[in-house]
Amino acid sequence: MTARPNPKEPRVVLHDLAVRAARLALEKKAKDALVLDMRELSPVCDYFVIVSAESEPQVKAVVDRIEEGLRDAGERPWHVEGRGGRQWVLLDYVDFVVHVFLERTRDVYLLERLWGDAPKETID
Repeated sequence: MTARPNPKEPRVVLHDLAVRAARLALEKKAKDALVLDMRELSPVCDYFVIVSAESEPQVKAVVDRIEEGLRDAGERPWHVEGRGGRQWVLLDYVDFVVHVFLERTRDVYLLERLWGDAPKETID
Protein backbone atom coordinates (compact mmCIF):
# COMPACT_ATOMS: atom_id res chain seq x y z
CA MET A 1 0.00 0.00 0.00
CA THR A 2 1.27 3.48 -0.85
CA ALA A 3 1.83 5.78 2.11
CA ARG A 4 -0.10 9.03 2.21
CA PRO A 5 2.01 12.05 1.35
CA ASN A 6 3.06 14.34 4.16
CA PRO A 7 1.03 17.53 4.59
CA LYS A 8 2.76 20.25 2.62
CA GLU A 9 0.56 23.30 2.97
CA PRO A 10 -0.02 25.68 5.88
CA ARG A 11 -3.49 25.33 7.40
CA VAL A 12 -4.72 28.65 5.97
CA VAL A 13 -3.88 27.49 2.46
CA LEU A 14 -5.66 24.20 3.10
CA HIS A 15 -8.81 26.02 4.17
CA ASP A 16 -8.61 28.20 1.06
CA LEU A 17 -8.26 25.10 -1.14
CA ALA A 18 -11.27 23.47 0.53
CA VAL A 19 -13.36 26.60 -0.03
CA ARG A 20 -12.11 26.78 -3.61
CA ALA A 21 -13.26 23.19 -4.19
CA ALA A 22 -16.73 24.10 -2.91
CA ARG A 23 -16.88 27.18 -5.13
CA LEU A 24 -15.77 25.16 -8.15
CA ALA A 25 -18.65 22.77 -7.45
CA LEU A 26 -21.07 25.70 -7.31
CA GLU A 27 -19.91 26.75 -10.79
CA LYS A 28 -21.58 23.54 -12.02
CA LYS A 29 -24.75 24.31 -10.02
CA ALA A 30 -24.01 22.00 -7.09
CA LYS A 31 -26.15 22.68 -4.02
CA ASP A 32 -25.75 22.94 -0.26
CA ALA A 33 -21.97 23.38 -0.25
CA LEU A 34 -20.39 23.00 3.18
CA VAL A 35 -16.86 22.96 4.54
CA LEU A 36 -16.50 21.06 7.81
CA ASP A 37 -13.49 21.78 9.99
CA MET A 38 -12.34 18.31 11.05
CA ARG A 39 -9.07 19.30 12.74
CA GLU A 40 -10.30 18.71 16.29
CA LEU A 41 -12.33 15.60 15.46
CA SER A 42 -10.34 13.38 13.14
CA PRO A 43 -6.69 12.66 12.40
CA VAL A 44 -7.63 11.65 8.84
CA CYS A 45 -7.91 15.12 7.32
CA ASP A 46 -8.38 18.77 8.22
CA TYR A 47 -11.48 19.58 6.15
CA PHE A 48 -14.44 17.87 4.53
CA VAL A 49 -16.11 19.56 1.59
CA ILE A 50 -19.67 18.30 1.01
CA VAL A 51 -21.82 19.22 -1.99
CA SER A 52 -24.93 17.81 -3.67
CA ALA A 53 -25.88 17.32 -7.31
CA GLU A 54 -29.32 16.62 -8.76
CA SER A 55 -28.35 13.95 -11.29
CA GLU A 56 -25.58 11.50 -12.12
CA PRO A 57 -24.39 13.57 -15.11
CA GLN A 58 -24.21 16.59 -12.81
CA VAL A 59 -22.18 14.60 -10.25
CA LYS A 60 -19.68 13.88 -13.04
CA ALA A 61 -19.62 17.52 -14.18
CA VAL A 62 -19.04 18.74 -10.61
CA VAL A 63 -16.24 16.23 -10.01
CA ASP A 64 -14.59 17.10 -13.31
CA ARG A 65 -14.75 20.84 -12.55
CA ILE A 66 -13.26 20.42 -9.07
CA GLU A 67 -10.41 18.28 -10.40
CA GLU A 68 -9.71 20.69 -13.26
CA GLY A 69 -9.84 23.79 -11.07
CA LEU A 70 -7.64 22.36 -8.33
CA ARG A 71 -5.21 20.94 -10.88
CA ASP A 72 -4.81 24.53 -12.16
CA ALA A 73 -3.79 25.38 -8.57
CA GLY A 74 -1.21 22.56 -8.59
CA GLU A 75 -3.33 20.06 -6.64
CA ARG A 76 -4.19 16.53 -7.71
CA PRO A 77 -6.26 14.02 -5.75
CA TRP A 78 -4.26 11.35 -4.00
CA HIS A 79 -7.20 8.96 -4.36
CA VAL A 80 -10.66 8.99 -5.99
CA GLU A 81 -13.56 6.65 -5.16
CA GLY A 82 -17.02 6.24 -6.64
CA ARG A 83 -16.44 7.85 -10.01
CA GLY A 84 -18.14 5.00 -11.87
CA GLY A 85 -21.26 4.88 -9.71
CA ARG A 86 -21.85 8.66 -9.61
CA GLN A 87 -23.85 8.38 -6.40
CA TRP A 88 -21.07 9.54 -4.06
CA VAL A 89 -17.68 10.51 -5.42
CA LEU A 90 -14.88 11.07 -2.94
CA LEU A 91 -11.84 13.13 -3.95
CA ASP A 92 -9.07 12.67 -1.38
CA TYR A 93 -6.56 15.52 -1.46
CA VAL A 94 -4.92 14.16 1.73
CA ASP A 95 -5.51 17.15 4.01
CA PHE A 96 -9.02 17.80 2.73
CA VAL A 97 -11.58 15.43 1.26
CA VAL A 98 -14.31 16.44 -1.18
CA HIS A 99 -17.60 14.51 -1.13
CA VAL A 100 -19.85 15.00 -4.16
CA PHE A 101 -23.21 13.38 -3.48
CA LEU A 102 -26.26 12.70 -5.54
CA GLU A 103 -28.92 14.49 -3.42
CA ARG A 104 -30.79 11.34 -2.40
CA THR A 105 -27.52 9.62 -1.46
CA ARG A 106 -26.48 12.56 0.73
CA ASP A 107 -29.83 12.26 2.49
CA VAL A 108 -29.02 8.62 3.35
CA TYR A 109 -25.49 9.11 4.70
CA LEU A 110 -25.94 12.52 6.39
CA LEU A 111 -22.22 13.15 6.85
CA GLU A 112 -22.89 16.61 8.25
CA ARG A 113 -25.01 15.03 10.99
CA LEU A 114 -22.48 12.24 11.62
CA TRP A 115 -19.81 14.91 12.07
CA GLY A 116 -22.24 17.30 13.77
CA ASP A 117 -19.61 18.59 16.21
CA ALA A 118 -17.46 19.93 13.38
CA PRO A 119 -17.63 23.67 12.80
CA LYS A 120 -19.51 24.25 9.53
CA GLU A 121 -19.04 26.91 6.91
CA THR A 122 -21.73 27.34 4.27
CA ILE A 123 -20.29 28.33 0.90
CA ASP A 124 -22.47 30.40 -1.45
